[in-house]
Amino acid sequence: MASKSVMDAVASQLAANWTVTPVVPADEVTSGPADGSSYVTVEYPVAKEDQITVGAPTKNVFRETGAFRIVLNSPSGQGVDQAFTWIDQLRVIFRGKQFSGVTTFAPSPAIENKSNYQAGRFVVSFAVPYYFDLFA
Repeated sequence: MASKSVMDAVASQLAANWTVTPVVPADEVTSGPADGSSYVTVEYPVAKEDQITVGAPTKNVFRETGAFRIVLNSPSGQGVDQAFTWIDQLRVIFRGKQFSGVTTFAPSPAIENKSNYQAGRFVVSFAVPYYFDLFA
């Protein structure tokens, strides 16, 4: 899981650049919006931290690397064009950006297959690799 600093930075970047759908916190994913409309969630499936420099107490660099996942949930039966348009717009928000100490790289493209259809929802996602340097 990513550090709190990374999670806060990603949340701020998303909030500042995405107003198309609500962003639902991870602990509310099972409910989503009451009206059943589309929404976005963020997941942090993988991260690790390495010490980059040694010998400079309080000034050593510790680098967190990982990936976060943006998930778009839409009602099934509305076609896939809107969902994939929104996914591409979301990818732009994080493609090759630097914000709040986080550096992001190329987001993965979304995939369409049978696993996208989940309990009346069309679910599409992509992953964003990142790094974050901490000084301690």
